[in-house]
Amino acid sequence: MSEAHVHLEPWSMQLAATFALAITVLFYFRGWLRLRAVCPTAISARQLGVFICGIMSVAAAVNPPVATLDHQLLFMHMVQHLLLMAIAPPLILLGAPFLSVRHGLPPSLIRFARNPLLHWAPMQWLGRFITSSSLCWLSATAVLIGWHFPKAFALGMQSESWHAIQCASFLATGVLFWTPVIQPWPTKARSPQWSIPLYLFLATLPCDALSAFLTFCGRVVYPHYLHAERPFDISALQDQESAGALMWVSVTFVYLIPAVMATIQILSPANPCRQTELCDMSAMTAR
Repeated sequence: MSEAHVHLEPWSMQLAATFALAITVLFYFRGWLRLRAVCPTAISARQLGVFICGIMSVAAAVNPPVATLDHQLLFMHMVQHLLLMAIAPPLILLGAPFLSVRHGLPPSLIRFARNPLLHWAPMQWLGRFITSSSLCWLSATAVLIGWHFPKAFALGMQSESWHAIQCASFLATGVLFWTPVIQPWPTKARSPQWSIPLYLFLATLPCDALSAFLTFCGRVVYPHYLHAERPFDISALQDQESAGALMWVSVTFVYLIPAVMATIQILSPANPCRQTELCDMSAMTAR
């Protein structure tokens, strides 16, 4: 591989990712405007802002300086990992992205997707399967642990293509993980409400195990960082310990807050319907 290709490949992937995010925002905003014209309470301006923050979190993770320092500091790799799996996905899902993007796509594409695909029984079964709590939990845990095995980690550090696949898998499984918790349209709750705090608690266990290992093992786990040119006066072991501590503390709070909110909701009197259900959703989706 030529030196020019080595330098161009990361930039091309970053441009492709940024372009994809911009197109997503465009379709979301178009759908948001159309929905607001039909039902002003369908998706609030606050949800729009939360969605934009989620997209910006993804953009921050895949572009410099995070994407550059990711190869130099394990701490920054952990920042990228947290942005893609724990920060961006819940923010994006809180913005009701599927509902808004659905109304932002061209009508011909919507008719094609709605009739032959969404009403096809195998597709409906597949949708229920991939959004089941057990699969969402297992997929996120498998990706988290799998990419942090030394050989898999080295593959992501040595190849920009594999690194892009790594980032995409973090984001995709992050969205899957948070789907049973947030339950965005058109998903429906299939598990009892008390299972959400338990689901989040169980998710902290593999994260805690990994972060504790990185913090207290006393050796550098990933040889890549032994030879990396670190921008700060910090050893590879100190960098690894900082990354483990960041993961430990961040994941605890990121999962604790929604678990507490879900517990409060369980113990509170019955809540009114969600605002997206205040309008006749069947009438809007038929448009």
